[in-house]
Amino acid sequence: MIKRAIQVTNNLKLKHKLIISYILVVMIPVMIVGGSVVNHFRNQAMEQAIEQTTNNVEKIKSQLGNMLRIPIDVSDTLLLDEDLEKVVTTRYDSVFDLTKAYLDYDGFGRFTRVYREIAGVRFYYDNPTLINNMELYPIDEDIKATDWYQQATKTKQLNWIYIDDNDQFPVKKLSLVRKMLFPEINTSGVLMVSLDQVELNRMVSQEEFETLIADDQGYVVASKNTALVGQTLDSLDFGVDLNQLSNGGHEMDINGEPSYMVVDELIPDSSSNGLKIVSVFTTESIVKDANRVSVFGLGIILLVLLIALLFVYIVSFLTTNRLLRLSRHLNRLALGDLNVVSRIDGNDEIGQLSRQFNYMVESINRLMQQVVEKTEQNNTLELAQREIKLKMMASQINPHFLFNALESIRMNASMKGEKEIANIVRLLGRLMRKNLEVGRENAPLKEEIEMVHSYLEIQKFRYEDRLRYELNIDPQAVDIRILPLIIQPLVENAVIHGVEDKEDGVEVSLEIRLVKENLLEIKVRDNGLGMTPQRLAEVLNNISGPDEPANNRIGLRNVHQRLVLSYGEEHGLNIVSEYGKGTEIGFAIPVNV
Repeated sequence: MIKRAIQVTNNLKLKHKLIISYILVVMIPVMIVGGSVVNHFRNQAMEQAIEQTTNNVEKIKSQLGNMLRIPIDVSDTLLLDEDLEKVVTTRYDSVFDLTKAYLDYDGFGRFTRVYREIAGVRFYYDNPTLINNMELYPIDEDIKATDWYQQATKTKQLNWIYIDDNDQFPVKKLSLVRKMLFPEINTSGVLMVSLDQVELNRMVSQEEFETLIADDQGYVVASKNTALVGQTLDSLDFGVDLNQLSNGGHEMDINGEPSYMVVDELIPDSSSNGLKIVSVFTTESIVKDANRVSVFGLGIILLVLLIALLFVYIVSFLTTNRLLRLSRHLNRLALGDLNVVSRIDGNDEIGQLSRQFNYMVESINRLMQQVVEKTEQNNTLELAQREIKLKMMASQINPHFLFNALESIRMNASMKGEKEIANIVRLLGRLMRKNLEVGRENAPLKEEIEMVHSYLEIQKFRYEDRLRYELNIDPQAVDIRILPLIIQPLVENAVIHGVEDKEDGVEVSLEIRLVKENLLEIKVRDNGLGMTPQRLAEVLNNISGPDEPANNRIGLRNVHQRLVLSYGEEHGLNIVSEYGKGTEIGFAIPVNV
């Protein structure tokens, strides 16, 4: 079956293969993906709307909790207000005494002035000598018959109630109602703290979907649509009993339209009841934009696919025609015609193949002429390589001859009693051998110190009292492995420039110490003539610049570049010099690198 399909495919013309491949690989998958994308957009829009609504309800719940904290604090403050107790419990003999007591007491007004969330504070107490001043109310039978009063007197907890009574004591606001006891006289009153309706509505006014807050009796206390405030949830015809609906998200039909509702409840501390937060939106309002965009997008995709199909057909026709021409040229070449030339124009792959075909024909002719020349060159190269190997073997004789000659001179000097000369020749031979044996691998610090010591002794023999040196080496650092030949060039620089620049000679000191157990610090100091700031800047530029210096700073540059390449830019040479006082060159490298 598979072989049959492959055979059928191979028998099809190229343009037919391209068109069928385009339909199977592009058009059909794109249509399938397009349908999936539409469905995905719908689901994503719904998920985002649900998530946004849930987050908004949580936000409103948090804001509402903060807002209800204010009347709770006000009621707690008034609970301990002795002046309020004195005003309401006093039996007044005259209206003058009552009026004076009202004027002296400002316990309620201060809260409405300080908190914009508080619309008003009222206190109800059974004292027939009181007069209603819109803040202090004497209790009568009508008040005792109200639901909110009876609910407040039954419990010591806080009650959150939307007051919707007759015009005798209108409130029409969400209020905190609580019982206040006066234990000393064994009486009690009812405190009512009403919230400002504008502040309540402001919390939900900016919500994208219809959002409202209701008390446990079903009264709407705040809403995005302010006309709903004061109505009951039953009158809104949601088609479901919200009191029986659990907190969370719910899918339902409202007025025949698929909708989604998010319900949450807030019960403040020390409260016997709470408030319900409801946010609802219709599914169609969420997905209609996604549907419109998706249909428009699918139409554009279909149009583009049809245009692309026409374009594929045209391109396939032009491509196959040019390939057939190139195929004829290849047939001529296969028959041995090395003068064939392809004249297929264009800068695409077929045009490039045509030019490569012409280049291949030229290369075949050229290579046939170069075979003999290449063979002669290979023979010449092989002879040259053999000659180089012979020269390299001969060059190895020179160092051994030099070491043997130095050893003969040292032994002859020693036999004739020239101990000092013999020692210098021995140090010179050791120094030369070390330099020739240095490889790329790191060497122990003690070997580098031996080379420095040998060099200083040789120079001491040469300059006598004009050279004085001191080596201060940390014993804990002698086994640390460092780059070879990075200390001797610094000492050599200090000796040469110090002795040449000062008639009375120079003092050179080498200090090596281990800092914080992970940093090796090396400093070379001399008390030579030093450098001017201009000369110091020139030296620093020479050792770190891109070009090789044309002076005797090559050794310093070599050391600096090796340090930078091995340990990093911050571990390069550090040069400090003061004209007339001397120079200090040093560096610090990490130990375990």
